[in-house]
Amino acid sequence: MFRYFCRMIPQETVQRILDTADIVEVVSDFVTLKKRGVNYIGLCPFHNEKTPSFTVSPSKGICKCFGCGQGGNAVNFIMEHEQMTYVEALKFLARKYHIEIVEREESEEERIAKNERESMMIVTSYAEKYFEETLHQDTEGMSVGLTYLKQRGFRPEVIKKFHLGYCKDDWASFSEQALRDGYEKKYLVDTGLSIEGKKGLIDKYRGRVIFPIHSVSGRTVGFGGRILRNDAKAAKYLNSPESTIYHKSKVLYGLYFAKKSIVKQDKCFLVEGYTDVISMHQAGIENVVASSGTALTIGQILLIKRFTPNVTVLFDGDAAGIKASLRSIDMLLEQGMNIKVLLLADGEDPDSFAKSHSATELQEYIKENEEDFIHFKTKLLLKDAKNDPVEKANLIREIVRSISVIPDSINRSVYIKSCSNILDIQESVLYNQVSKLIAQKRGQTSYQKPEIAKPKEVSDKDYEERALLRLLLNYGTEYMIENSDEQLLTGTYILEELENDEIVFPNPIYQQIVEDFKKGLDNDDFHPKTYFRDHPDEEIAKLALDLLSEPYKLSQIWTKNKNKIELEEHCLATIVPKVVYQYKFKLIKELQKEIMDRISQCTDDQELFSLLQEKKNLDIIKKQVLEIIGNRIIV
Repeated sequence: MFRYFCRMIPQETVQRILDTADIVEVVSDFVTLKKRGVNYIGLCPFHNEKTPSFTVSPSKGICKCFGCGQGGNAVNFIMEHEQMTYVEALKFLARKYHIEIVEREESEEERIAKNERESMMIVTSYAEKYFEETLHQDTEGMSVGLTYLKQRGFRPEVIKKFHLGYCKDDWASFSEQALRDGYEKKYLVDTGLSIEGKKGLIDKYRGRVIFPIHSVSGRTVGFGGRILRNDAKAAKYLNSPESTIYHKSKVLYGLYFAKKSIVKQDKCFLVEGYTDVISMHQAGIENVVASSGTALTIGQILLIKRFTPNVTVLFDGDAAGIKASLRSIDMLLEQGMNIKVLLLADGEDPDSFAKSHSATELQEYIKENEEDFIHFKTKLLLKDAKNDPVEKANLIREIVRSISVIPDSINRSVYIKSCSNILDIQESVLYNQVSKLIAQKRGQTSYQKPEIAKPKEVSDKDYEERALLRLLLNYGTEYMIENSDEQLLTGTYILEELENDEIVFPNPIYQQIVEDFKKGLDNDDFHPKTYFRDHPDEEIAKLALDLLSEPYKLSQIWTKNKNKIELEEHCLATIVPKVVYQYKFKLIKELQKEIMDRISQCTDDQELFSLLQEKKNLDIIKKQVLEIIGNRIIV
């Protein structure tokens, strides 16, 4: 696959992209990172976690999650995070760093080989541009679509920012043009842009204003369309169907435009619809996203959590709608989010409220009126309960259930104390009920959470081999002894020791790294860390990631009776030989065991004598090796 892509993108361009892409900058577009020592750390975007274990190393150019094991270089990260192919990820990074990619024209065979996801992305990108051009350049688009948006109070700059568009009120204007431009019917239908009728394709969004839906990285993955004509039988909004590229449970409208502001403000506003998001952006509040009218999902919550744990949910005055959303907000609590609620005045929604207030007024109103969700829910349900003891009992159960999903025990205690005062009920009663629900959840969770991949454990039998490979990757082109006439590269020393004793690693991937390293030493520009990190063989690149991420564990030999601990790179002349001979010691023990097994089963006197002689020779060699490593087994 790598060679196939490299026929399309010149290798020198690929290398330039790999050299230019800053792993911290790339990951920061999707994950909130905090500096910790020489590295950066954040919540893993690949699995649900509460304690950050996703580490980014700018010096090594890699990222690695020590919870689920995912990671790699900048290209690997984009491939996994955005579900892109290798060439798509390279193009993504090339655009980010303004690197021009000159490709040769694709052959018919290569065109056919394009996977379904890439083809669908191409179609949605085309559709976004088509609808946008129709809105601004077509007579119907300007007189109907653009007029409607202006009547809604949207300014030209915000219309362009969100790439709003219009689909003409014809049966198949878009579909026919797309077919004429060479786009396949299959992908027009699969993306939900067209419907296959008896007489051909029909435009799904005809007569509607179009709201493109973008992924976190800004790629168009779906659309929402609002009808403009009066038709009681037609849905007010139509959205793209579930597809290879669009999963509504994992997408938040506006997140691409909001993510930088969310990180900067350390807060995310959650609203319901497209126009709510756009109006708040227009009012100067950009850290806002929408669930697009669907019930909030775990996937959407985890998207927000990548950028901030603080969420304020904006509600209009519709009591029925608020109560319907309470369950979804409990899911936010369960994920450890800090939730506040802002209730707007009757008749107002985020769209209308943002248009009738300046950014300063809006910010002040939010600051003065947002309140903690648990208190909000308690007061809301308390109004309905009034003096009815049965209703009040139901209210208490509801509040207890919400408190029980909060993962932090201190926060739970604070809420219990506060709710005890509001509800006029003993704290001990609330504690008891919360404890019961928590105990029940240990056996069966309230919500189905995504499985967390367990980190791959390193086998003890490979420990010495991995230690040698780690030294090769980290220090292979560095001198073991500085300021000396006898300068010797670490890699050269290791390779010579292996060759002198005709040692070949039994693991073919390990041995391939040794062979590739041997060839690399002939190149003056050989850099083991980046070479193996960006290796075309996925297994080797993954192993390199693991080796470069493995923390160096100090042996007692470096710490005992010493007040100062030297850095590993300053002790290569001592460490490297000892690791080499530890590996040899391991091989000797394996040979001894094999010989002892053969001796125990041997029935021939001559063969037995030969085996005993071999054992004696191995004992001598073992003693010599032990003297070299100082009777200590260290890595």
